[in-house]
Amino acid sequence: MSTIILGIESSCDDTSAAVIKDGYLLSNVVSSQAVHEAYGGVVPELASRAHQQNIVPVVHEALKRAGVTKEELSAVAFTRGPGLMGSLLVGVSFAKGFARSLNIPMIDVNHLTGHVLAHFIKAEDEENQQPNYPFLCLLVSGGNSQIVLVKAYNDMEILGQTIDDAAGEAIDKCSKVMGLGYPGGPIIDKLARQGNPKAFTFSKPHIPGLDYSFSGLKTSFLYSLRDWMKDDPDFIEHHKVDLAASLEATIVDILMDKLRKAAKQYKINEVAVAGGVSANNGLRNSFREHAEKYGWKIFIPKFSYTTDNAAMIAITGYFKYLDQDFCSIELPAYSRVTL
Repeated sequence: MSTIILGIESSCDDTSAAVIKDGYLLSNVVSSQAVHEAYGGVVPELASRAHQQNIVPVVHEALKRAGVTKEELSAVAFTRGPGLMGSLLVGVSFAKGFARSLNIPMIDVNHLTGHVLAHFIKAEDEENQQPNYPFLCLLVSGGNSQIVLVKAYNDMEILGQTIDDAAGEAIDKCSKVMGLGYPGGPIIDKLARQGNPKAFTFSKPHIPGLDYSFSGLKTSFLYSLRDWMKDDPDFIEHHKVDLAASLEATIVDILMDKLRKAAKQYKINEVAVAGGVSANNGLRNSFREHAEKYGWKIFIPKFSYTTDNAAMIAITGYFKYLDQDFCSIELPAYSRVTL
C-alpha cells in the first residue's frame, strides 16, 4: 500500500502545500504574498491574514495536481516552527483540523530540518542524486546561517552558526541601504552578475571556530557608502552593479571559508547547500569551484526547493511516517528553535 503525505508550510509569507507518494513528489503549490513589498519587509499581521485566505485553495490545488483524494492520504505533515507565530498558527490549526477530520496521523516538522532534507525530494523523470550520510550542509537564509553535520534524517548537529545576523538578512539590509527594494536577495544577485566583485573591499569578521557573524559587514558597508557619497551624492547609482558584486563576493567568501574548514576538520567531502540564499548564483558558482578544487561531491537544490516550500516538509514527513514518528494534536507551534 502506498504512503501518501500531504505537506503544509506557512512559516513566513509563503503558503504552500505538496503531496509526496512513496518518496516521489506529485505536486508542490506555493502562493506568495506581494503585499509586503510596499513595507520593505514581512508584516506579520498581514502575512497571517493572507495565509488564512490562501491555505484552503492551495491545499485543494496540491491534491488536484497530484491526482489524489483527501481520503487517500496517509498523514498530514506541517511546519510547527520556527517562524512567525501568526503565520505558523494558520498552518498548524488547518493541519490539526484536516487530520482530525480524516482520522489520520499528524507529523510535526522543524522548518530548518525541512530545508536540509530538501535534497532527498525525488521526482519522476529526473536525475535524483542524493547525499550519503554523513554529509555537511550549509543552511543559509534570511534568518539562519549554519553549518550542519547531517548524520541521519533525524540526527543533525550544528557545527557553527551566526552569532548575530544571518547572511540573507545582511544582503536584504544592504539592499535597503542602497534603495534597491525588497526582497534584496534576488535584486543583488541580478546586479552582481553585471559587476566587478573585486571593485570594493568590505571588512570580514574574525570569529573563532566555525561560527559566523555578518553585523560588522553591514556596518562596514553602511560607513563606506556614507564616506563615498560625501564626494559623489550619486555614488550608489554610478557603482550599483560593482557594489552588488563586491557585497555578494564578500558574503560568499565568508560562508565558504568556514565551510572549507568544517569539511577539512571532519574529513567530509559530500557537501550540500540549502535555504533561500542557496538560490544565489555567486554561492552556487563558488560551490562548483570548490568541487573542482577540493574534490567535493556537491548537492545544490533546484530553485523551487530553495525558498520556503511544502515539498521539503512533505519529504521530512515521509521519513518520519516510515518510523511512525507522529505528534499529538495538543502540540503548539513554536516561533524560535534550532535544528
